[in-house]
Amino acid sequence: MTAAMSSKIGFEASVAKAIHPFSVGFPDEVLLDLRRRILATRWPERETVSDSSQGVQLATIQKLAHYWATDYDWRKIEAKLNALPQFVTEIDGLNIHFIHVRSKHENALPVIITHGWPGSIIEQMKIIDPLTNPTAHGGNAADAFDVVIPSMPGYGFSGKPTATGWDPTRIARAWAVLMKRLGYTKYVAQGGDWGALVTEQLGVLAPQGLLGIHTNMPSAVPAEIMGALHTGKGAPQGLSADESRAFDRIAFFFAHGLSYAQQMANHPQTLYGISDSPVGLAAWFIDHDLLSYELITRAFDGQREGLTRDDILDNITIAWLTNTGISGARLYRENKLPFFAPMGVAIPVAISAFPDELYQAPRSWVERAYPKLIHYNKLDKGGHFAAFEQPALLTAEMRAGFRTLR
Repeated sequence: MTAAMSSKIGFEASVAKAIHPFSVGFPDEVLLDLRRRILATRWPERETVSDSSQGVQLATIQKLAHYWATDYDWRKIEAKLNALPQFVTEIDGLNIHFIHVRSKHENALPVIITHGWPGSIIEQMKIIDPLTNPTAHGGNAADAFDVVIPSMPGYGFSGKPTATGWDPTRIARAWAVLMKRLGYTKYVAQGGDWGALVTEQLGVLAPQGLLGIHTNMPSAVPAEIMGALHTGKGAPQGLSADESRAFDRIAFFFAHGLSYAQQMANHPQTLYGISDSPVGLAAWFIDHDLLSYELITRAFDGQREGLTRDDILDNITIAWLTNTGISGARLYRENKLPFFAPMGVAIPVAISAFPDELYQAPRSWVERAYPKLIHYNKLDKGGHFAAFEQPALLTAEMRAGFRTLR
């Protein structure tokens, strides 16, 4: 190899590892087109039942659409995003967008936090300042974190995979590369929804420097419970009250809450309507588990608990503007991991069990699933999108969960 060839290879490697600043900016005409499309929606008749058993109710989606077309202001969240340090870097052939906020406190613990579906980095923005600036939010300097929040491949401002293979394990490997590229030799990881699977796969891979993980949607359902759920013969005998409640919640979700996941796991490409109609995208995104849907409905009925109308529309609008409805949906097809089944994480694990999660994991199941359990707390408020809904509670849980790893 000549010196010139060696120099060229070194240059190409440095370019591939480069980290570039990033900012968000959409032209006015794109936002005007969004509003025009919302106002031009062709509505069907209302559902023939008085509840949500047929899906997103007409009254709810029309309230959402009216606010979206008349009062919602994307520029507010755009400005909040651009007030944060954002970057993009290429990993495994794909551009990865991420927020990276360093704490002003010394010895801050780096954490990489992963969102889920139908989500984005918008979900975690509320916890950034409490984590990086704890003294302004009831914490101590010793609780400080450096925060890294990537957009998953196919979501938001990250690149869209052009070939198969970007499953949770590959994403986890990319996150390990990202943290190393940022210069972190020791760090922790957190996630919910898809972010939980990615985070647990990080735990399985246990890359050098990963001290432990925290999740609010643990994969902790024992094999005999999973078997009973799949046979449909009811709960096994001898379950505790917590275990029985968890079994019933998962059984209900499997029976009545998986239609969206099944479509995306089989034919995500068929969902052309969510790329062409903003109202179609919004309806698809809010048709999640029943309790999350009820939380969203309350927001458009004028109640303030948990989420606001702007929260919900910020998250939907980022997917509309980046046209990532279908590219994000493909993760369901890429995934080969069973939901809720233990993955064999052998490093330290912290668990927060929120009551309105898809299931509130009992301590007995969690202790079996994670041999190095360092924190478990059963909370009395909060649901599936904990960072979005109850940021103060999740912040407190992350501080407590990771305290022994500092």
